[in-house]
Amino acid sequence: MNFFHSSRRLAVLAGAFAFIAAAQPALSQDIPESHLTAARAAIAALKATDQFDGILPQAAQALKAELIQKNPNLQADIIEIVDQVAITLASRRGDLEREDAMAYARVFTEPELNEVAAFYQSTAGQKLLTDGPAVMRDVFRAVDIWQNGIARDLAQQVSAELTKRHGPAVRAEGEEAPAQ
Repeated sequence: MNFFHSSRRLAVLAGAFAFIAAAQPALSQDIPESHLTAARAAIAALKATDQFDGILPQAAQALKAELIQKNPNLQADIIEIVDQVAITLASRRGDLEREDAMAYARVFTEPELNEVAAFYQSTAGQKLLTDGPAVMRDVFRAVDIWQNGIARDLAQQVSAELTKRHGPAVRAEGEEAPAQ
């Protein structure tokens, strides 16, 4: 993904967050701090925002590469300036955490968020976070095999029934014509 698309995506996300915050100021003020604290605990236990940790470093790296390609003689300055600015922008990560907490708090009650946090902090919850993706790959593989088998058996059984009722000229879609 190039820097332009990454920057545009980040700008759209930032705009969406700003719109949500501006459009619902009363709602955000109505959520008690304890509810937001529970939401933050659930987010931390779920590791829900960990996947976003690389956004700023990736954007900085892409910008460095783009600028250095255009201005190779300024490489040292580009690296220094991009790193300095990126460090100053790192504090804005908290804005994302607040918006995420608001999103969770709007959907889940404070007790539900406490339950979510407690579960995902437990051994079983940690195992689900760690091993869940591998399990889901196995589940999707099993679904694919099952789906193919069901489709095959459905076609064969329907074809057999149609043949029984209407003769060998009738066949299910994708089935070879009988040899004559």
